[in-house]
Order: sequence, then C-alpha cells, then structure tokens
Amino acid sequence: MASDPKIHLFEEVAKHNQTKDCWLVISGKVYDVTPFMDDHPGGDEVLLSATGKDATNDFEDVGHSDAARDMMEQYYIGEIDPSSVPLKRTFIPTQQAAYNHDKTSEFVIKILQFLVPLLILGLAFVVRQYTKKE
Repeated sequence: MASDPKIHLFEEVAKHNQTKDCWLVISGKVYDVTPFMDDHPGGDEVLLSATGKDATNDFEDVGHSDAARDMMEQYYIGEIDPSSVPLKRTFIPTQQAAYNHDKTSEFVIKILQFLVPLLILGLAFVVRQYTKKE
C-alpha cells in the first residue's frame, strides 16, 4: 500500500462502474478491480453489482479467504473521503392498493365471469331450438 494514499470522492468512484473500468469501496478503501474482473470466481456481475456503493457488507457477507484479502492489496488505489459517502438509503415501499376488506365486488366479478358465458350458451341453444325447421 502507498505511504500517502490518494483520497477519492465517492462521486468519482461511483463513475467507475463498467466491466472495463470497475472500482469498489470496501472498508473505506478504494480498489480498482478492473484487471480482476475476468478472474473473479463469482464472475464480473458480482463485482459490478457492488459498484456505486460501500461494498463492505457485500464483501464480508461472502466470507472471503485470507488469500483473497491479501490479494486485495494489489488493487488498492487509495482511500474514500468519508464526507462524500452518501448516507444509507432508507427503503421506501411502493404504494399498494388499499386492502379490500369487503370482497363482495371481487366475488360478483368471478360469478359473472362464470355465469355470462353459460347464459350466452343457453340463449344460443334456445334460439337454435325455436328456429329449427321441423
């Protein structure tokens, strides 16, 4: 590792999110993993999904070996400026239709979907019987 690490802004790091240019933030350190994209055991999709955010949790959840952690040193390019890292996003669920406590309208629609074709079939049968020549 460099004795005087370069400080990167999060916005700058987030721009490096392609297969041919991929930077990750893990534990406050910035890594240029572009040369490792083809060799990563999980594939390049795993690395690309960790771009544009603090990938520390993603990295730790996998349970990387000591050898993998040692290998990271060759991709180290600097530190992240902590003040430029956005706060964690809070999950905002999408608005769903209100729950219908009264299922009557749904029940009526289902009954009509069953009865209307039967009524049409019955009407066709009756018309056929009365128009039939004897």
